[in-house]
Amino acid sequence: MAVKIQGLTDNARKTAIAELNARLADAVALSAAIKQAHWNVKGRNFIAVHELFDTTFGNLQVHVDEMAERIQILDGVAIGTVEKVAKASTLKEYPTDLTKAEDHIKAICERLRDYGARVRAAIDTTAEAGDANTADLFTGASRTADKDLWFLESHLE
Repeated sequence: MAVKIQGLTDNARKTAIAELNARLADAVALSAAIKQAHWNVKGRNFIAVHELFDTTFGNLQVHVDEMAERIQILDGVAIGTVEKVAKASTLKEYPTDLTKAEDHIKAICERLRDYGARVRAAIDTTAEAGDANTADLFTGASRTADKDLWFLESHLE
């Protein structure tokens, strides 16, 4: 049975579901990239970088779950299988030959900046469509991505 949210047009709901699934694919792909870095990082400050990747991953997972649940609230289907995410993500594929901490940090920062930009665009798209709650969800995801990017980039100074 479809949930009928008061004051939300069908267009707003469909737009939000599309944006949420698109950003969900990017967030799941980014999560996998962060874990790739976490598992394979070596070098100076290993433990600090290893743990920072874990923290960044955990922060992202909160938003992954919120996006998937919001899709359900809007009567959509959250698409998060590896096969579908690989096809749908707009993020650049993560290299599997990196080992140095600085190289991993740079690669994750590049993807985190791209993800953050796409999430910020989704804020505007969903707000313009009339779904302030989804726009707010994306605002929270954007704020977390910005903070995590700051933490990671601080290691490159």
